[in-house]
Order: sequence, then structure tokens, then C-alpha cells
Amino acid sequence: MMDIRKKALAVAVLAALAAPVSVSLDVVSPAIVSAAPAAETKASDAFTIDLTKGGQNDISIPSDGWSNGAMFNVFWHKENVTFHDGAMQLVINPSPNPAADKVPYSGGEYRTKNFYGYGRFETTMKAIKNDGVVSSFFTCTGPYDNGNDWDEIDFEVLGKDTTKVQLNYFRKGVGGHEKMIDLGFDASEDFHTYAFEWHKNSIIWYVDGKEVYRVEGGDLPCTKGRILMNAWCGKGVDEWLKPFKDDKMPLVAEYKSIKYTPFAE
Repeated sequence: MMDIRKKALAVAVLAALAAPVSVSLDVVSPAIVSAAPAAETKASDAFTIDLTKGGQNDISIPSDGWSNGAMFNVFWHKENVTFHDGAMQLVINPSPNPAADKVPYSGGEYRTKNFYGYGRFETTMKAIKNDGVVSSFFTCTGPYDNGNDWDEIDFEVLGKDTTKVQLNYFRKGVGGHEKMIDLGFDASEDFHTYAFEWHKNSIIWYVDGKEVYRVEGGDLPCTKGRILMNAWCGKGVDEWLKPFKDDKMPLVAEYKSIKYTPFAE
């Protein structure tokens, strides 16, 4: 990610997931112990969500009622998370009320209610091809979650070049660990499986079951995070994403599954 992205994200993360008065209570996640260690896992944490069968489950919910601010030029609306044709769709389209949303576009985000530590995180997804857009799968927590450290692990497909995926992680809000991976295919043309294994002393990323990158040692994320997927367009980050082209909306990222397998470490 470009330096401009890091500066914008530092502001955005403090606002992300904050519960403004417009947020309905059904999207506010249960309280957790502040800064829960990632090592606190148990076998019963494991889950698989088959999104081809719809969105009815007790694990995940659409984000609704706020914007992350800064570089995010979308307001999260639950209506931008849909289920049909054997997949979940995260949609970017014009805001239904830009004066109230204070941004011109709506985006879709789907997240777990609870927080997960060391383990294997996996999704099957098809990304958006469009300048200015990000399709993602990641874990994250931060000060908005009862004062947790900002820890994050990312898969981000940038719509400007969907033959690549950007990997990154943050520890206490410090990123700068970007790695761009050539996929050998166009991530917008079909579904592929993206996974990472989060260990105490390493993070290993996989695409379609093949290891594509790893980091070992150093100051790695160690705070439990939510599992999230989102589709959004940026502002003020043209150097990173290219200017957003809004002439082909709605833009849709699709997901077929989410899986988490805990590790005891």
C-alpha cells in the first residue's frame, strides 16, 4: 500500500465499526474482553459458512449504518449485502441518500459477530474489476472494539489489476508490510480460494491451496479479530487504487464460503 493509504487508514480505522446513533442494535456486536489474546482459542470456535445457501446464520452479519471515513468513499448499507445465484454479493452502487450518508456511494461489508485468534482463515470469492475499487478478505480489530490493539491481516484485490492480490498485516496500527502477488489468473473472472494461516510466529498466505507468501518472526498480530469481507471505492488514494470509475455500477464482489479452523498455540 502507498504511504498515502497508510495515513488515510490510520484515520479510518479509528472510525471504522464505530456505532453511531443511526446504527440499529441488531448490528452491534457482543462485548468482548479488551485486547483478547489470539492464543485464546478452542476447538469449538471452528465454523464453516456455506454462502451458497443464503445468509441465515448465527455467526456473521452485514455492516449497516456508518462509513469508515477517510479513504472509504462508501457508507455501509445492509441492503448492499445480498444472496442469490449461489453466492453472497457485496455491492457498490450510488448512495440512496448521499446527503445523509455524506458520501456519494454505498458499499457492502459482511463480518463475524465474534473474534477469532490463531488459525486458518479461508474464503472462496470472485473480485471486482474496476479502477478505484477494493475487494477484500481479512481479520481486524482495533480501538473501536473496546480498546483493542489495531491488529489486521489482509487479502486485498485491487480492481485496477485483478491479476494480482495484495497481502499485508498490521500490528498496533503499524503496517507497511505490503506484498503484491501475481496470481496467474484474473480474480474477477471466476471463484478462487484465498486462505491464510495465522500462527504465533508466522503468517502464511495461500491461493487455491498453494502457499504464495509467508512472514516469520517479528512483531506479528496477536490480538483476536473479526473476520470481514468488504467491497468499497476509495477517495484520496488515486495513487494506490487509481481514480474510481463509476460508470458501470452496480459493481459486485461475490463470495461462496467462509471457514475458520482454530490452532492451539
